[in-house]
Amino acid sequence: MKKTLLLAATLCLPFNFYAQDKKLAEECFKKADYKCAEEQYLKLAEKEQIQKFQSEYYDYLGTAQRRLGKTTQAFKSYDSALKANPLSVSVYVNLSSLYSQKGNKAKALEYIEKGLKVNPETADLYLTRSKIYDSQGKEDLAIKDLNQILTFAPDNIFAKTGLANLKKNNGDLDGALKDYNQLLAEKPESLLYNGRADVYLKMKKYKEALTDANKAISIDPKFTQSYVSKAMILFDTSKPKEACENLDKAVGLGYEKAVLADFYAKCAKK
Repeated sequence: MKKTLLLAATLCLPFNFYAQDKKLAEECFKKADYKCAEEQYLKLAEKEQIQKFQSEYYDYLGTAQRRLGKTTQAFKSYDSALKANPLSVSVYVNLSSLYSQKGNKAKALEYIEKGLKVNPETADLYLTRSKIYDSQGKEDLAIKDLNQILTFAPDNIFAKTGLANLKKNNGDLDGALKDYNQLLAEKPESLLYNGRADVYLKMKKYKEALTDANKAISIDPKFTQSYVSKAMILFDTSKPKEACENLDKAVGLGYEKAVLADFYAKCAKK
């Protein structure tokens, strides 16, 4: 009996250590300690034998590396994740987003198509493609993708704000403001206050823009985009020091610094 219990305890030891490693990796990621997350998820991915889980770890590893500005390594990790599990929609989402961010729209669209074949009701893929279409001047296709999301996820706030942002990007600021006012009346969330702040910024209504950006931050202090929006407002109102401090806050919470390169160029070198 004692031998049986001892054997069972011995077999449980590797599992317990493995569970602790996974918990540590998750905690690092939640705390935005991406260097720690990178180290832990790399360990987990390399020793995992079940491909589905290995894919998840490589996926998180890629995202941690992306947050650290290690784009080349991130692409490699996402590729490893896809090899381990070709049916992982999350990996298609991340690859399409990263390729789009790096300017390779054709490659991004390729991964979006592949991802939608796995799951045609993946909102994030339509959102990324909508942004690509908008950047290419294909407004009708961008609107079509956002409306497609609403057919299977009628309450998707990103699709709704995406439609408002299309109006904003195409010069219909009054229409965008009307949409945001309506959305905020229904559900006052940080994302919506931040979106309206950007509309006010384009209208050069800086007081209202700053009020909304601060409101978004007060609702969700970890919503990184609000600090970026606030920084843009402060740059426009000739407050570069405060603007750069807000950029640092966004990066500290996980916003990709590489995306902010143009704004950081306005900051004094430390």
